[in-house]
Amino acid sequence: MTCCTMDAESAMALSDTTPSAEEITLASHSLGDALRQLDLSVPDIHCGACISTIERALGQLPFVRKARVNLTARRVACIYRETMDGDPVNPTEIMAAISAVGYRAHLFAPLAGENDKPKNQLLLAVGVSGFAAANIMLLSISVWSGADAATRDMFHWISAMIAAPALVYAGGFFFRSAWNALKHGRTNMDVTISLAVALSYAVSLWETMHHGEHAWFDASVSLLFFLLIGRTLDHIMREKARAAINGLAHLAPRGALLIQPDGSKRYVPLEDIAVGDEISVAAGERIPVDGVVAGGASEIDLSIVTGESAPVAVAGNDEVRSGAMNLTGSLILRATSTVKNSLLAEIIALMEAAEGGRARYRRIADRAASVYSPAVHLLALMSFLGWGVFGGDWKQAMLVAVAVLIITCPCALGLAVPVVQVVAAGELFRRGIMVKDGSALERLADVDSIAFDKTGTLTMGVPYLIEVESADEKSLAVAAGLAAHSRHPLAQALLRGPAATARSFDRVTEIAGGGLEAVTTEGTYRLGSSSFAREESRQTTGANGPFSEVVLSKDGQAMARFFFDDTLRPGAAEAVCELKAGGLETIIVSGDRQAVVDNAARVIGIDRALGGLTPKQKVEECERLGTFGRHVLMVGDGINDAPALAAAHVSMAPATASDIGRQAADLVFFNDRLTAVPDAIAVAKRSAGLIRQNFALAIGYNVLAVPIAIAGFATPLIAAVAMSTSSLIVMANALRLNSLRQRQQIAATTSSAEDAEVSAA
Repeated sequence: MTCCTMDAESAMALSDTTPSAEEITLASHSLGDALRQLDLSVPDIHCGACISTIERALGQLPFVRKARVNLTARRVACIYRETMDGDPVNPTEIMAAISAVGYRAHLFAPLAGENDKPKNQLLLAVGVSGFAAANIMLLSISVWSGADAATRDMFHWISAMIAAPALVYAGGFFFRSAWNALKHGRTNMDVTISLAVALSYAVSLWETMHHGEHAWFDASVSLLFFLLIGRTLDHIMREKARAAINGLAHLAPRGALLIQPDGSKRYVPLEDIAVGDEISVAAGERIPVDGVVAGGASEIDLSIVTGESAPVAVAGNDEVRSGAMNLTGSLILRATSTVKNSLLAEIIALMEAAEGGRARYRRIADRAASVYSPAVHLLALMSFLGWGVFGGDWKQAMLVAVAVLIITCPCALGLAVPVVQVVAAGELFRRGIMVKDGSALERLADVDSIAFDKTGTLTMGVPYLIEVESADEKSLAVAAGLAAHSRHPLAQALLRGPAATARSFDRVTEIAGGGLEAVTTEGTYRLGSSSFAREESRQTTGANGPFSEVVLSKDGQAMARFFFDDTLRPGAAEAVCELKAGGLETIIVSGDRQAVVDNAARVIGIDRALGGLTPKQKVEECERLGTFGRHVLMVGDGINDAPALAAAHVSMAPATASDIGRQAADLVFFNDRLTAVPDAIAVAKRSAGLIRQNFALAIGYNVLAVPIAIAGFATPLIAAVAMSTSSLIVMANALRLNSLRQRQQIAATTSSAEDAEVSAA
């Protein structure tokens, strides 16, 4: 993979003023034990080589304990000591170290999306280079067909004028990166690319000025065209992951109305809100920071936290979390955390931690890059000196050196990973699965254990009535009449149960966490949990059984009991059967009661079931499996699953999950069927095989082509054609991924035909 730094994005996103040590200290946060963490935005990073360079530079500072670069979010998290040998450290050295290796950084603004324009610039550069290459090729055809000397020279000059602005604009991505690397005493693949392009154009211009028969302007521009395609594909995959983080960040407002001591209100940025401050939140606004209700009453939408769309009533001293939507009334909130420590900030940190690791195949390319560029430069220099000294023809020596540089340009290697990831992402999208980051596909191909959450994942979170105990027509009518006043899922399920004429009540009160109550002249009717209905009789199996229980009572005496089970997600048993047939272990990790979880595991056919787990225990189970060398795919939804989704090797969530669950997951499936899980694994395993094949093709191409170039049998044009051909082969190999779907469709059609024949017989 190639590295491009100091692009236009940097100039827009960065300030010319370096923050002081005091400003940096205020921007960082304490981790205890005299340690602090500083988060920096470094929008110049584009590849694994950037990651290695920055982490190595920060690691050389004696007071830095750990530095981690997140390529997806373009952020650097640096943990450092506050003092060294009793003296306070100067944190400006952290930013100076990053600057010393050619990257600029600025303080990260929490929940602020960064202005990112490289995608449009890359697409425009691809268009410019492709247009120029096509026109120069058209002119070259006339030259190749035997044009006379005057016509040939004219076409060469026209080609030179077309190529020059194209190389300046489209090649700027590589030239700036190469110059920046050389200026700071290092090299990268962009140095090789820049030399090949510049020397090819220079030699072609020399030939044109001296009426030479051959010029290779088409080779220079075509080389840039294919290299830019690879960079654009890689950038698109990265943008998909960054878009998920930015989308969550945009859920928070940029400021809030701070209530002053005199009762007046002043709009302030979120960063200025301190613990204990009181803020005003109007109906229709999102909660800016975590807090408690200090005044007013309203209903809030907690779907961002729980995935439950039903509004929740809040009043005095009730806790609210950032990102929730205030629906009906104005609230006065007392902040209990700063914006850095609010729920949204924590979830964003979880997502970035999940995406921060570098993919295995990218690491392979990074290691190759560390030796590839110097080796190519040395090879080209030796070819130049060999042909010049022993052949005596320095012009031919220059052409051979240029051909070596062009033919060894890492276009096929650069396309090996991103082109497969883009094709795989398209294939998964056709199956109703969205992948956020290409590295997730690599990790998904390694999984050997699948951990499922239960509610909302294995089940739809839509309960249905399975049994009614001790109920007559009167009690059914009372229960239906009470349930009609609630949007609670169990109340709605009861209404979908046995048909009964609902009794009308003048007034029904819904008690949060309990149930429904109606006071009549006959007595007090209650519908809800056993404890809320003040059940004093025998314990029922519902308390510890596998089903949810609702009790209808009159004056504390039970009239009827209703038992509910959760609706299984379509294809759940089929998906688990397919996973187990592939040798994968299946587990349920759920916060539900053990009896409920055991019942679901028995019905679906899952190997192990763990119930009553807290979010932390879910994470610990994923980590425990990891210590045994297991690669866990976590499939879950909601805030309770977000830490486990981040901790697992790779993660998936249904589209019906909460916002946080979808954002934390690496992949999201949009259809209701759980068969999306084995489908995604099949595509990922196929993709991993194609990536390995592409690496083999890229390496094999160099093994065959480089000796030909050194021997002088390849002109710069032939070298460019060979390089382009290798890129086309890599792309064609990636497109073979679509044949997997075609074979599956044929197999499904054949199976259906066989089933029909059996049925007819």
